[in-house]
Amino acid sequence: MSNPIAPLRWYAVLAVLFFGVLPTVLVGLLVAGGDTPWQVGLLLVGGIPLVICAIILVVRGFRADGPELAEQLLKRGMAFVAGADVLLLGGNALIRMATGA
Repeated sequence: MSNPIAPLRWYAVLAVLFFGVLPTVLVGLLVAGGDTPWQVGLLLVGGIPLVICAIILVVRGFRADGPELAEQLLKRGMAFVAGADVLLLGGNALIRMATGA
């Protein structure tokens, strides 16, 4: 019998890497380089903890005992990644449109 959680684990890892860690690093580099308005740096205050929580939840999902608990943790981790993505990238776009930068 195949493991129904295996594809979800791969998707969770890919989501954390490509939609959590990568945008956070890129926005951090934009802020450090001074290429964005200073308000974009405030988005990192909320975005970084969300990504860290997502990483913790995905790791806990990998180490969970039952498939139901693993599924809950992995889905919750991906939800945190989605929230961080909306906050960082959406907020960056809104601030840039508002300031005309």
